[in-house]
Amino acid sequence: MVRDPRADIIEPSPFYGSQNKIHRVHANQPSSTNYSIGQFFNVMSNTKPTLHKGGVWHFSDEEKRHLCYATAAFTLALGLMSAGGLSGLSANGTSAWIVQILLSMPIMLIAVGPAFVLHEIGHKIVAKKNGCWAEFRADPRGLQIGVLISLFLGVLFMAPGAVMVAGLVTRRQNGHIAIAGPLTNLGLFIIGIPLGALLFILTNAQDYGAVAYLQDGTLVWQSMVYDIVLYWIGANLVLGLFNMLPFGPLDGVKIKDWNNGVWWGLFLIFLSPIVIYLMTPYSPMKLVIWLANLV
Repeated sequence: MVRDPRADIIEPSPFYGSQNKIHRVHANQPSSTNYSIGQFFNVMSNTKPTLHKGGVWHFSDEEKRHLCYATAAFTLALGLMSAGGLSGLSANGTSAWIVQILLSMPIMLIAVGPAFVLHEIGHKIVAKKNGCWAEFRADPRGLQIGVLISLFLGVLFMAPGAVMVAGLVTRRQNGHIAIAGPLTNLGLFIIGIPLGALLFILTNAQDYGAVAYLQDGTLVWQSMVYDIVLYWIGANLVLGLFNMLPFGPLDGVKIKDWNNGVWWGLFLIFLSPIVIYLMTPYSPMKLVIWLANLV
């Protein structure tokens, strides 16, 4: 006899131990097992969820504000990272340091912004498809700490926020909601290779890697185009791999809990280009340049 999986909604399966397959996801109450981690990342908002009418693509005014705050802080932190933080200030001087930040911020917004924003929207859309309330909430403390780390150390480590989900879902549905973000990054990574090659064909920017944006007071826009392609590919690869880690509040925990095979498959897909890059002379960016030079 095969047990109807819908029975798990009423009671746990007696054949697979006492673990319940139904997950009750609350917007403001982290589980006891993840409470300390939730506090550390501080991704929970104090804003009380207000249910609204509308389709899966509906964004409340509050959610739009939080997305704007998080994206702005994320872009500023990336600009500081690009300028090398305070060490770059002492090495290059105030004027050059400020110019580097101002020039790199729009590049980072175009190249890295979609990796972050569309990742979160992927979670939101799938969660709403499964009947949950889902809205993005920025984490002010995480944004502040991330900007300060970029300023003082010249590296990016930031918890900008997360999609808050409230509802009753099965383990499978919870896994689908979690995997939507990394799959979005995988799609953007794959799309970035032919689109980057096309952009290089149109601009001949493939020969401008590691070239400063300003040369003798002249803006080298081809170098900016090169970095847009470079950061688009790199950001989606790194963000997808990072979120697949099976630790803390990351997506990998929920995906692994749902289906260990799916987790391993997607994790290795994200890991493979990085391993190939570290062990061989090949990389996704070299593939883009090779495709561009075919024409």
